[in-house]
Amino acid sequence: MQKYSIFSLARHALTGHQGWTEAWRSPEPKAAYDVVIVGAGGHGLGAAYYLAKEHGITNVAVLEKGWLGGGNTGRNTTIVRSNYLWDESAHLYEHALKLWEGLSRELNFNVMLSQRGVMNLAHNQHDLREISRRVHANRLNGVDSEILNTAQVKDFCPLIDCSPDARYPVLGASLQRRGGVARHDAIAWGFARAADARGVDIIENCAVTAIRRSGDAVEGVETTRGFIRAPKVALAVSAHTSHLATMAGLRLPIESHPLQAIVSEPVKPILHTVVMSNSVHAYVSQSDKGELVIGAGIDGTVSYAQRGAFPIIEDILKAIVHVFPMFSRLRMLRQWAGTVDICPDASPIVGLTPVGGLYVNAGWGTGGFKSTPGSAHVYAHTIARNEPHALNAPFSLERFSTGALVDEHGAAAVSH
Repeated sequence: MQKYSIFSLARHALTGHQGWTEAWRSPEPKAAYDVVIVGAGGHGLGAAYYLAKEHGITNVAVLEKGWLGGGNTGRNTTIVRSNYLWDESAHLYEHALKLWEGLSRELNFNVMLSQRGVMNLAHNQHDLREISRRVHANRLNGVDSEILNTAQVKDFCPLIDCSPDARYPVLGASLQRRGGVARHDAIAWGFARAADARGVDIIENCAVTAIRRSGDAVEGVETTRGFIRAPKVALAVSAHTSHLATMAGLRLPIESHPLQAIVSEPVKPILHTVVMSNSVHAYVSQSDKGELVIGAGIDGTVSYAQRGAFPIIEDILKAIVHVFPMFSRLRMLRQWAGTVDICPDASPIVGLTPVGGLYVNAGWGTGGFKSTPGSAHVYAHTIARNEPHALNAPFSLERFSTGALVDEHGAAAVSH
């Protein structure tokens, strides 16, 4: 079988991939669908898949203004974990992590989940108290979490500078062993192929230019490829949600900020976990290609620019070198940025809107990737039944008028 696969790949390469079966179709948009999902990233494609698989709704179109997975799904640092502080967040992210753990088998597509652990460092007494609070909260919610002392941190990740005279001495850490990383484009490709196989139309290069309403309800979307009628329109466009919601006459409490990341030149495997630090405000993991993937918090400026500011890069690298002095010898290979959407309480909006038939999945900030399958699953339930799933009910738009906020600002280290 292995030899056949190698010869098959070589044959297709030499013939310019003539006869190579496409992973999903490229259909022309139909005049009408039961559901139109705007945004072909992980959340939108996943929602389409679960609509078809669990709710029998297959007359669905996923519209993407560019190419599939070209938004924030392809512009993140791929961390997966569920160790959030508040009950509502922990339940939703743990639901997502459990789905991640079976997703490769579910989709018959390797999403390259690597549960190498996610470690949050403590550098002072305040950090230790916060870690203790978070670990105990996680355990009460059935989320695996443990506290490490300095010696255990050094044993788990020998590269960390744990000397007592370090600028940021390591006093301990929390560890979620089931956390780790996954392949960002694989999740989009896997959901796309699986949704397409169940009859969902994925339409790329089809930008939405207007959302047409009839009274208090939507009746479809205007696109660069014509009007598409649908009684249900679901937004899954990350930082562009505010812009699209405005088309329907809806104003959302969301700000959009650049979020930068950097990768180093590739090196041999040296870092076998994900390390995060709130005090130095940075995190790092190593990709399968050997690059160190480095990031931190958002840029302070409200902007749609996917480039970010150079001072942020300097601060990120200073922080990483404090924790990993040996990394100072590495050269940085490239930098990029995504645009993240953030709500006032740093938690998402997943649910219905005052406009009938219009649904919103937004405001994930820097937590969107890790939530992907869980978010998609409960979003599909909300769209199909026109009522929230129990897990996303706390994340309704109404919480900003009732005051029932889910304040996750910094509750899980670097707020991502």
